[in-house]
Formats: sequence, C-alpha cells, structure tokens
Amino acid sequence: KEAVSVPVIVDAGIGSAADIPPIMELGADAVLTNTALAEAKDPIKMAVAMKYAVIAGRLSYLAGRMPKRTYAVPSSPLKGVPYKS
Repeated sequence: KEAVSVPVIVDAGIGSAADIPPIMELGADAVLTNTALAEAKDPIKMAVAMKYAVIAGRLSYLAGRMPKRTYAVPSSPLKGVPYKS
C-alpha cells in the first residue's frame, strides 16, 4: 500500500467474509465482493458478514499489529509466579 498513491481495491479470491480481514489488515482501501455475494446461499447474511469483516480488518490495520517475533516470549510477568511441575 505504501508503494502506490492510488486506492488499492482487491477483487480476486474473495469467497467468504473470512477472506476479507487479512486483505484489509494489509492496508487495502476496499474489497469488491460481487461474485461471493451473488453465489452465496444467503446473499443478505453474507453481505452483513462481509461488512463486519471489512470493519474488523480496517480497525486492526489502524490499531497496528504487535511486533512479530522469531521465538516465543511470555506475555505475563514471571515475577512472583511459583514454579509448578
């Protein structure tokens, strides 16, 4: 997204609402979901699901992802936690 100065709209490979958040998290401006809606068993429910998927993906993008790590790091403090075997 940072490499172009035009809106990025993804049109291919979207079959359900589950496909949308990763696209939006990468910074796409929009998704085009014509075929996925037209061929859904319940197009109205699919449209609602896709609406929320777009919102979730966009908010995730704006919130910013935590840094990716190459190894596991405990997220809870270890101080004061007794060792249990």
